[in-house]
Amino acid sequence: MTTGLIVKEGYRYIAFLFLLTVMVAFFAEPVWSILPGVLTLFVTFFFRNPNRIIPTGDNLVLSPADGKVMSVCEVTDEEFLHTKGTKVTIFLSVFDVHVNRSPIGGEIKYQQYVCGRFKPAYKASAGCENERHAIGLDNGRLQVLVTQVAGLIARRIVSWVTLGSQLHSGECFGMIKFGSCTEIIMPAAVEVLVKKGDRVYGGKTIIGRLHE
Repeated sequence: MTTGLIVKEGYRYIAFLFLLTVMVAFFAEPVWSILPGVLTLFVTFFFRNPNRIIPTGDNLVLSPADGKVMSVCEVTDEEFLHTKGTKVTIFLSVFDVHVNRSPIGGEIKYQQYVCGRFKPAYKASAGCENERHAIGLDNGRLQVLVTQVAGLIARRIVSWVTLGSQLHSGECFGMIKFGSCTEIIMPAAVEVLVKKGDRVYGGKTIIGRLHE
């Protein structure tokens, strides 16, 4: 879990590039410092963690990530839900916020990290073959499975939670560095409110609603 407008994992990258910019400007021509200066600004932008107004309602499922919906499909989950459900896959470009947020409030009752390959995150097979980290959330009324999937550039999945952690809806739980995708599987009883091609925002966009 994290707070602040910049994710703590970004500090060392930002500090290194800032120092490099200053050194180049001091020991060489100032014009040569433009490139590392631009990189410093981009990395600061990449590791941003904007404040979000979280929708309330224990029947709501929020998007776990910013990005574009790549697919919405029916699946049978044998990993955590052990039933039929709907999987929503979200692709994150390097320009999207990469902090992942909990789609529901609840306890982490399942956690699994799998080493794998580093195919482009937009490939359909990435969720099965790439490095990934999954958490299963349960609040007694609803269960969801969220999977962070590494991509071609993103080779480091960061998690700030452990098995048994209690998360609030919309709370930050991890990130994937430099381009990736995030998947969420919801039970079939949840009405899916997004479609392929939609833009979604972590902790803000309502992607599903459980009806009474």
